[in-house]
Order: sequence, then structure tokens, then C-alpha cells
Amino acid sequence: MATQSTCPLCSHKNYSLFHKDHLRKYLQCLNCDFVFVPSQYHLSESEERKRYDTHNNNPDDPRYRQFLSQLTEPLNEIISSDSYGLDFGCGPGPTLSLMMQEKGHQMDLYDKFYAKNQSVFKKSFDFITLTEVLEHLCDPVFELERLASILKSKGILAVMTQTLTQDVDFKSWYYKNDPSHIGFYNDKSLTGLASLLELEITQFSDRVIFFKKS
Repeated sequence: MATQSTCPLCSHKNYSLFHKDHLRKYLQCLNCDFVFVPSQYHLSESEERKRYDTHNNNPDDPRYRQFLSQLTEPLNEIISSDSYGLDFGCGPGPTLSLMMQEKGHQMDLYDKFYAKNQSVFKKSFDFITLTEVLEHLCDPVFELERLASILKSKGILAVMTQTLTQDVDFKSWYYKNDPSHIGFYNDKSLTGLASLLELEITQFSDRVIFFKKS
């Protein structure tokens, strides 16, 4: 079985064992502090799809809407009315896009399983949302560079992912227990990511981060 050779975020070759449980190992890059699951523990695409198919993301569920509003409310405060957005990784029950459309914005969807619309990568967007997506990406730099390239000037890459703060007890952290979660970000790794992408970073909470294209 092949083993991880470099950090998926900064390509650094030095890392240490951060944690190990009965299912998999978690490594931490000694350069950018990114915590990641080695590739030999990643789900296959069919296993990943099967897990996402069980998600019950209902646009009519007020609790799910309230959850997404952690991102949509601050985003709506800083974007122009009638902006053009992309919901990247929209999942089987697109809801954020409907919430943004209700605010007057135009939305496109992309998801590698449920809305594989390659034409979005030939367009330009005022904002792109990734809600509970970043922690699933095996090649986050490739995906985010691709998204940054289709952001308009002053566009916003709006991310929701649970970050690894100093208050988190990783051993008991629920977020690591999802087998499709393979990357965990802290302040240092997020700042390094912003620098790599040449984007300005603003962290609204331990879950919501905005990257702005200057």
C-alpha cells in the first residue's frame, strides 16, 4: 500500500504523526501545520458517493438553513446585490444556492457527483461558496487554484469548514470521525493557503472563512 510522501497543502516532505485511532492515522505538516489523513486511508470514489447519498440535506429543513446562514448572512453583507455565484460541492440537496437566489443573486452549481457541470470553469463569478467541502478534498490546492482563477477581481471565496482551534481535543473531536473528512485546517495552514492563492483572508468564526481576490 502506497504511503503519503508530501503535505497535500504545501508539498513539504516533513511531517509527524499527530494522532492514530483504530481506523487511520493523522499526520501534521511541520511546515504549514496542516493535519491530514494519508492517502492510503482515503475512501474510494464509490465509497465516498455512497456516504454522500445518505446525506439528508433538505432545502425545506429550517435547521439546515440556519446552519448555512452562518456563511450566507456575512456573505450577503459584503457582496453586491444581484451578484453571480457558484456553489461548489452543492451535494445531493442544493440549499445554499436557493437561499442566495432568494436574496436576488444568480447561482450556478457544481458537484463531482451530483452536478458535474464543467462549463462553470469557463465562467467568472463574483463569489464561490464551499460549505463543508474543504475537509473532503484530497488535492485542495488544485481545486482552490482552479476556483480562484474563475473569481472576478474582488471576488469572494466563501468557505465553511470546522477548523482545528487550540480548544479542540482531537482525540474526541467528532469532526475527524467522518471517514470522508481527510484535511483539517488551523490558523497557520489557512494563512499559508491564502498566501499560496494570493488571496486576502478574513476568518469570521471557527467555521467560516472568506478569501478575497484583490
